[in-house]
Amino acid sequence: MQNAIVETNFSFPRQKEVYKGKVRDVYNIDDEFLVMVVSDRISAFDVVLPRGIPFKGQVLNQIASKFLDATADIVPNWKVATPDPMVTVGHYCEPFKVEMVIRGYLTGHAWREYKAGKRKLCGNPLPEGMVENQKFEEPLITPTTKATVGHDEDISREEILRQGLVKEEDYIQLEKYTKDLFQRGTEMAAEKGLILVDTKYEFGKKDGKIYLIDEIHTPDSSRYFYADGYENRTEKR
Repeated sequence: MQNAIVETNFSFPRQKEVYKGKVRDVYNIDDEFLVMVVSDRISAFDVVLPRGIPFKGQVLNQIASKFLDATADIVPNWKVATPDPMVTVGHYCEPFKVEMVIRGYLTGHAWREYKAGKRKLCGNPLPEGMVENQKFEEPLITPTTKATVGHDEDISREEILRQGLVKEEDYIQLEKYTKDLFQRGTEMAAEKGLILVDTKYEFGKKDGKIYLIDEIHTPDSSRYFYADGYENRTEKR
């Protein structure tokens, strides 16, 4: 555990600022590029644990890099290069104020809301009689706000547009990108015997163009099931 990299303190030419997140240290290079260092820090329920895990940052960064490359035909993304296993350098974009969460299965937060009696999630109606981890007929987009402190909050498409958080034409495009990315991720997971259950995507804009930003399809941002035995584990009782 002594070899875990839990802190970085670089000083790059033209560096304007550095943002230290729960896991990532992000260096802003003159509002043109970002240098993102994925540390070995461990975050659980918005708490950073006192010890890191060696090579965790490398694994996360390389998974994200692979999926960014594998989906570049769907949507432009922020990645320019990965000069080190723990580092991605990419375009500086102005983030949208919502995260695009998409769910293929009734699990996690969605299941807790359902179990509490709610039959609508972010404006999406939920049918009666579902069981935990059951697959939806179609994946549901359940956006959240991007909280600077504390937890993100569920929000509907209508509320996003009403508050002016995203322009309607941009939001329509974000929904399409989200569905197409999830479909690609689902196909790639199936090749490895996995089910992509749910995930979140973040998008930003640069020079009027929408980019996919941050990580994608990593264990930190996504939930996976083993495909083998899934049907047996979710049989209705």
